[in-house]
Amino acid sequence: MHKNSKLYAAISYITWVGFIISLLLRDKDDTLVRRHLNQALIINVIETIGGILIRVGGLFGIVGEIVDIACLVLFVMGIVRALKMSEEPLPLIGGFNIIT
Repeated sequence: MHKNSKLYAAISYITWVGFIISLLLRDKDDTLVRRHLNQALIINVIETIGGILIRVGGLFGIVGEIVDIACLVLFVMGIVRALKMSEEPLPLIGGFNIIT
């Protein structure tokens, strides 16, 4: 495990910029950071879709707000688990692996 694993895992959840920084600076063999990068990527994509729905407005805007609130909860859960150095997957999205 890299000496900055906890830092990179937590930063990955902080917007797209944090995700890209963690992706570029991480140790490629670090499973902790890889797990959190996967989860952060999924949350960021879903949150971006929620933001688009909010801009559309109407019923889509309401759905977008619900999606954004759910993403906020997942962001907080992810950061807490990253700081605890836990590889436990987040609910709903933890089973998906995009970054290998």
